[in-house]
Amino acid sequence: MSDGIRIRCLQTIGEREIQELSDVLIDCVEGGASVSFMLPMTRPKAETFWRSMAASVARGERVVLAAEDETGAIVGTAQIILAQPENQPHRGDLAKMLVHRRARRRGVGGLLLEAAERSALDAGKTLLVLDTASDDAERLYARGGWQRVGVIPNYALLPDGPLCATTYFFKALRD
Repeated sequence: MSDGIRIRCLQTIGEREIQELSDVLIDCVEGGASVSFMLPMTRPKAETFWRSMAASVARGERVVLAAEDETGAIVGTAQIILAQPENQPHRGDLAKMLVHRRARRRGVGGLLLEAAERSALDAGKTLLVLDTASDDAERLYARGGWQRVGVIPNYALLPDGPLCATTYFFKALRD
């Protein structure tokens, strides 16, 4: 725990979690995060996304982690996508690692990253991959021992429209 932050694995995602996870997603997209969504980032769009993630968790396809502050409110999240092609049963994808702007610089990202790696190991994964369009996130992953693979220019759009590059990382996990 860091600065009152607690990481919780969401075995089920209820209405409260959907609302709070939507708050985080909306804040991050409005703050410029390239995480598959364009502006305007509406609440119905965010809720639809999180409802589909709840269904994916229920099917055992992914792990969703929530970072909660001292009040119990969700201020960050990360996912491990477990469902992979049959020739990659050892691999998982770290996805949608998001921290609300009000909770940044409190160690939330590092705690989520550590918990995601543990969750992946617990699920039998020995290799994780991720992509990011954030310089701050790149520094966090490098500090966590992730290896930078390379950059793909013009990979995706930022929420307000311009093209951006994406950097890929991987990490081999150990017990």
